[in-house]
Amino acid sequence: MAVVFDRPKALCDVPLHYCPGCTHGIIHRLVAEAIDELGVQDKTIGVAPVGCAVFAYNYFNCDMYEAAHGRAPAVATGCKRTQKDKVVFTYQGDGDLASIGAAEIVHAATRGELITTIFVNNAIYGMTGGQMAPTTLIGQKSTTSPLGRDVERNGNPIRVSEMLATLDGPALIQRVSVHDVKHIMEAKKAIKKAFEYQIAGKGFTLIEVLSTCPTNWGLSAVESLKWLEENMIPKYPLGVMKEVQ
Repeated sequence: MAVVFDRPKALCDVPLHYCPGCTHGIIHRLVAEAIDELGVQDKTIGVAPVGCAVFAYNYFNCDMYEAAHGRAPAVATGCKRTQKDKVVFTYQGDGDLASIGAAEIVHAATRGELITTIFVNNAIYGMTGGQMAPTTLIGQKSTTSPLGRDVERNGNPIRVSEMLATLDGPALIQRVSVHDVKHIMEAKKAIKKAFEYQIAGKGFTLIEVLSTCPTNWGLSAVESLKWLEENMIPKYPLGVMKEVQ
């Protein structure tokens, strides 16, 4: 019997710790599939964040670093500069990247560091209990904004991809989603392209992936997918923000 679907070699055969309905698992698989298809598993190095994906080093079957909160781009920069033949990526959530790590990602991007960032945006702090994040939507409730995010009090959400796309260093900035099969397939293509651009030496690449957090959103897995489509995509439109051919 022909095998048409199997676990990627770049993904370890271990249970994931993520909550039911969380789409981190899908994104992990897409990254692993891209690594497999490019044939670079033996020279790929990942950098795990602080946050829900803190244990990413247990899941990706490649060399991994663990970075302090928000510092993954700095760790990845040092890794890539000293090992130029490696394929280096960071895997970061919105709290890690867009809050404490905001300066790190901006400067890595503007320098055009030859690293790839997978930026998972679920509009909330997941691991630490559902606090408001830089990407939390206006009116969205969290443990630190129980009445909903207020513009006057909390300011507006940060559109990371649009911000980074204004810089000279990035070669590819794209926002995708994993709320249905069609968009999962598009996300896979974007992630693979980001790695290809790094390998080709074109510059810094970042793929922002809109993701769900059923637990902290207080929704079921199915409801959270719908909420993402109806609420997150209007604020964070999908597409290529910058591409250098």
